[in-house]
Amino acid sequence: MYNANKPTIEDLPSPAQLKRSSIIAAAAAVTLLITVVLPAEYGIDPTRAGRLLGLTEMGEIKSQLAEEADQDQQATLSTGLLSFFVRSAKAQEDPIWTDEVTFRLSPGQGAEWKLSMQAGAVAQFSWYADQGVVNYDLHGDAAGQSISYEKGRGVEGGTGSLQAQFTGSHGWFWRNRSKTPVTITLRLTGAYDDVQRTF
Repeated sequence: MYNANKPTIEDLPSPAQLKRSSIIAAAAAVTLLITVVLPAEYGIDPTRAGRLLGLTEMGEIKSQLAEEADQDQQATLSTGLLSFFVRSAKAQEDPIWTDEVTFRLSPGQGAEWKLSMQAGAVAQFSWYADQGVVNYDLHGDAAGQSISYEKGRGVEGGTGSLQAQFTGSHGWFWRNRSKTPVTITLRLTGAYDDVQRTF
């Protein structure tokens, strides 16, 4: 059986070549970490390259799903009303709603609806889940800014007023964690430019 000849000293890379190759490999690894792995896995995008490639949104959704799964395993309710949320106020008469949307969530499915609002603008809302309960996160985001107004788990609905803390998109993310489909109806009125489904 023939064994290959051992390489000579001249055939081996020099220490300088090894050092250069190691530096290039480390730089490539750091570049991939910053531009691909962090945005896609954790929603962290310091270079903004991940958003251009569509990876940051994927990472944000992964992080949100992981957070929800963790919360489902711990049987504790998350209470986190922030002072920015103007709490529900019962009026003697229902407002005249200017927009109403209805959509269905299959088991495990999520959906997000956002309002385009200016800083300080106020919108009134009322939503309910027909024949079921859902988890929800009322939040806002814009370039470089984000806020969570309120979260709830196993909730049938909600009514109140939302005051935008900055100019941007503000609204709800709902997820159906039950084993049966749920239909959600959202009614809106107030100072917002438009309402649209974003997820």
